[in-house]
Amino acid sequence: MLRRRLENISPKAYEHPADRAATAALKSIPKLDVVIKRLIEFQYERALRQSLLASSVKLGPEQLPEVWEDYERVLATLDMPATYDVYLTQWPVINAATIGSGKPMIVVNSATHALLDRRELETVLAHEVGHVLSDHVMYRTALLLLLQLTVGQMPLGAGLPLLALRTALLEWFRAAELTCDRAATLVNRDPLVTCRTLMVISGGASSRKLNLDAFLKQAADYEEWESGWDRFTRFVIELGLTHDFPVRRVHELTKWVRSGEYDRIIGGDYPKRDEDVDPRAAAADAADHYARRFRKIVAEAQEEVEKASGRLSDWLRYGS
Repeated sequence: MLRRRLENISPKAYEHPADRAATAALKSIPKLDVVIKRLIEFQYERALRQSLLASSVKLGPEQLPEVWEDYERVLATLDMPATYDVYLTQWPVINAATIGSGKPMIVVNSATHALLDRRELETVLAHEVGHVLSDHVMYRTALLLLLQLTVGQMPLGAGLPLLALRTALLEWFRAAELTCDRAATLVNRDPLVTCRTLMVISGGASSRKLNLDAFLKQAADYEEWESGWDRFTRFVIELGLTHDFPVRRVHELTKWVRSGEYDRIIGGDYPKRDEDVDPRAAAADAADHYARRFRKIVAEAQEEVEKASGRLSDWLRYGS
């Protein structure tokens, strides 16, 4: 299937306002980059890479060639400057991840390959490449490291100053997923394929056995909850998730398509990577709304990151 290359497309062309606001909020945290660089300096990223690679299969022209062919088409459609390694790893949950602050690599769970059809798997790969194009990888890698460190690899109490940072990164992580759902749709050229992929991820059953129309209605019903208490409890549940609920992601994607932005980009009207994006466009009402939501989370994280930046080296070196 031939698709027109989105030449030199800027990720700002399809960036979700929640992602824009969350990224700006993270960058406002003093010494955040110091904390992340120290995590990487002490080779936790290298250890994470090695643990994934130890039981994974590297894909290529001679290893799942159809998947590799689709992956190369994803790279070409988004006009990516390089080819990034892709690994298939044995894991029973449908998921994929892009890690590596220096040289990104994509890891696809075996359940993803087993349950998704060819176009759905291509959509997952396009989503992950979207993370690379949007420069999400450093913060994503930092979050994966923090999730490991605070779950048991650091002594009790040592990780507590990083909990607020983890919360802020999780909030950003969920917002970044919405951006990359859009990137995936720009590649597959069919919003319903993206919705179908999210349905399979949600239900864990082949799309041949599921009803997409019913799932789309479910997504609409989820967003129409009126109770303030329901909205609050849902927000609390979401705080601990790396990914937004698939039904919400479907709702956000279809709203973007209905806005006309998808058709505009497919038609060739989008900013290029070497062009400055109009700052007034970034100050849309939606971005302001999300910025207000992130403000409290970031305020709580700032003080804790300040503390952590001074003590993280000792914790990582001596484990106490």
